[in-house]
Amino acid sequence: MLNMQQIDLETHRFLQKVFDAAGRGLLLIDGESRAVLVNRLACKWLEIAEGARISKELPVFWALAAPVVGAKQAANESPLLLNGREILVQINPVIQGEKRTGAICVLVESRQVENMSRQLPSLTSLSRELDVIINSSSDGLFVCDGQANVIRMNPASEKIHQTSSEDIVGRNMQELVEDGFIDRSAAFETSQSGKPATLLQNKAGRKLMSIATPVFNETGELERIVVSERDITEIDRLHREIEVQEAKADEFRNQILEQQQAELEARRVIARSPAMVRALGQAVKVSTADSSVLLLGESGVGKGLIADLIHQHSARRNSPLIKINCGAIPESLIEAELFGYEKGAFTGAQTKGKPGHFELADGGILFLDEIAELPLASQVKLLRFLEDGQIMRLGGTSSRTVDVRILAATHRDLDEMVAEGRFRHDLFYRLNVIPIVVPPLRERRECLVPLLRHYIERFSASVGRPKRLTRAALDVLTHHSYPGNVRELMNLCERLVVMTDTEMIGLPDLPAELTVGSQEEALQRLQWRADQTLPQVLDEVEKNLLSEARELFGNQTEMAEALGVNQSTIARKMRKHGLS
Repeated sequence: MLNMQQIDLETHRFLQKVFDAAGRGLLLIDGESRAVLVNRLACKWLEIAEGARISKELPVFWALAAPVVGAKQAANESPLLLNGREILVQINPVIQGEKRTGAICVLVESRQVENMSRQLPSLTSLSRELDVIINSSSDGLFVCDGQANVIRMNPASEKIHQTSSEDIVGRNMQELVEDGFIDRSAAFETSQSGKPATLLQNKAGRKLMSIATPVFNETGELERIVVSERDITEIDRLHREIEVQEAKADEFRNQILEQQQAELEARRVIARSPAMVRALGQAVKVSTADSSVLLLGESGVGKGLIADLIHQHSARRNSPLIKINCGAIPESLIEAELFGYEKGAFTGAQTKGKPGHFELADGGILFLDEIAELPLASQVKLLRFLEDGQIMRLGGTSSRTVDVRILAATHRDLDEMVAEGRFRHDLFYRLNVIPIVVPPLRERRECLVPLLRHYIERFSASVGRPKRLTRAALDVLTHHSYPGNVRELMNLCERLVVMTDTEMIGLPDLPAELTVGSQEEALQRLQWRADQTLPQVLDEVEKNLLSEARELFGNQTEMAEALGVNQSTIARKMRKHGLS
């Protein structure tokens, strides 16, 4: 029988310290309902002392414990209201030999249980999400503990090793190497060194690339090792993996741009070229500051969209973005439009005066497009505002302070205009705090196909008829230089959608100036030399065609679909011409 006399003083003190250190109420009772050990929380909640008979002092509590002590119940867990406190009681038997000699009781306040239950759904959801991520991975994944014991193996690894996770989980990686399951273990090397490890494994005549990554806990101890593995046996598969990595990098850039342009979806900026991606990245970066920005680039490249992007990602997004084209307003009116005027300032002025664009943009951003067209007199007033933040209406006698950020844009060479005295050098330096160069479309060849498809789909939706470009038409359009940049491309796409009667937009539908140039270029490429045989000419044409298709599509599957052959034919012919 469990009793206090059987516990020596030193052991009793040690057990009391252990009980008191627990974050729960703990109560040890013997078979006669005496409290053998009671920790501080249990003493406080139950209002009993060590040695008390529970059956007498807490008969309601003993009613829960008695069936467990008497072997009528395996265990018990019940809520209990004691001394005005709601408590969850967990009772488990104390077994000595084969006989129950008492019970250990754990007490938890109901509000603690409620807090844990509220956290449980989120933890369950997180665990489920992690399971989905691990199990859906196309790469094989092992998760090991710090000693390289396998604690998880995903379905992709089961497929690679042609075995069940039940046969692997729980075993040590070193043991698996000794049994011939694998010849080397990246996880075991990481468990020894604490550093990432990458190695090649031989598995039944196949090569596996294995990468082990250590995971450390808050105290710096190696807690987990995550191992990813991939079968790299076949060269074709290796080629596909390289293409997948390139596609992932492109997708990553696209995701960044989509996040940056979430509120500009209606006027989507499409960027695939490094130069355009860099320009958009600069725009998002400077949006958080209040510095002046000068957008440089040819007409039609999308400087206005960059201004929109800066506004939408700035702290001024909820304030107005006022746009004004300095080249579209007569020189006699530009100053009044920008700075406003008082009543009677000039003939035809409104009797109450009128606020200018600076006042309308107060708290927001003023975008001055074609800033190079601003007259010198207005340049002086703009410079004054940039220096002290104040403006004066035309015909006014007092200045007023406005909080406006300036974005300016031009397609002209301002350095040259400054040298010629047509643009103030001090204003140029004030505006040119952060210059962003928007590249022309001819330097963004990677953007052409996505832009063409986007605007064909956009205008098709507006007319209510689906349209698509044939491969030949797309080839001609991607070789055009687009001197008018994106604006020219948009107008061309709208014209093709509106003017074609069929779903497919082909070569006959393209403007003559585009098709004539491409035909002449094609004839030049097909020009025959006297020292060439017909097979040599055909080989050269085939090689050129494959080379252009590779540049246009990027992977063999799409090349095969466009050229009307299967992928193996493309692979064979590319090896023949040394293009693989």
